Amino acid sequence: MLVLRSAALFVVAALFEIGGAWLVWQGVREQRGWLWIGAGVMALGAYGFAATLQPDAEFGRILAAYGGVFVAGSLAWGMIADGYRPDRWDITGALICLVGMAVIMYAPRR
Repeated sequence: MLVLRSAALFVVAALFEIGGAWLVWQGVREQRGWLWIGAGVMALGAYGFAATLQPDAEFGRILAAYGGVFVAGSLAWGMIADGYRPDRWDITGALICLVGMAVIMYAPRR
């Protein structure tokens, strides 16, 4: 149950961080304006809070593991929001990152 909670928190954190960065990108690069930028900044702040809810207390471990989720989530976001088509190397790299995340977070420890 703890692993499911942790995995769900990683997904929530990814939605906030990747979504926030995408909103800022849209506001600046696509000239959609300050409302988009402001919403992105708020989402990025919410990401910071979501990460603190992880059951593990080690900041470095949480952020290192989240990196794997971020890589895979960014590719998925690009597919959904922008029509990006990852190639087999993108997918292979994302899977490697997710395996690394699982090792960092869920390997048995004393």
